[in-house]
Amino acid sequence: MRLGLYGGTFDPIHIGHLILAEICREECRLDEVWFVVAGEPPHKRGERTSARHRLEMVRLAVAGRREFEVSELETSRPGPHYSFETLEEVRRLRPDDDLFFLIGADSLLDLPQWREPNRIRELARLVVVNRPGIDAPLSDRVAAPDAPIFVEIPPIGVSSSDLRARLAAGRTCRFQIPRPVEAYIESHGLYLRDSIARPASVDG
Repeated sequence: MRLGLYGGTFDPIHIGHLILAEICREECRLDEVWFVVAGEPPHKRGERTSARHRLEMVRLAVAGRREFEVSELETSRPGPHYSFETLEEVRRLRPDDDLFFLIGADSLLDLPQWREPNRIRELARLVVVNRPGIDAPLSDRVAAPDAPIFVEIPPIGVSSSDLRARLAAGRTCRFQIPRPVEAYIESHGLYLRDSIARPASVDG
């Protein structure tokens, strides 16, 4: 099986996340994409919505899409959580699968500062998605069997931090968040006081 792993806090999950996963699935001929909901990213400071709520929102977002699964690999164990450890656990669970690790071009630039970057490359083929204004190093664009796969997605213009700020201000997020997720946020009163954007996640 060709298995894609897409990690993130998904706080909240939005249409940009789903579009990225679907285009990568198609371009890389992935049989499944796992949304690996982050527990405690080592360099992401500040508060975040509880893992219970974030997991449920992702489940609602991918419901009915058999190629998409929600993973509790990180939320079910104490943190901090490093990507290479998560990939090692997936390799242990799925020794015969070909693993693909979905990241943004910004994360590719930061990869040398992550914990065990070479181990990450050993365990999974990198799938790198374009980010506005960020160019991946030319050295990563060589034609080699283990070189990263570069995938272009359309500019979405939706971010979780902006959505949190909008929700805190009582503004609409309709059509930016899947409707079942939006209803879940409303019914649980999430993000009402979270008007400050939190820093972006960087692995370590």
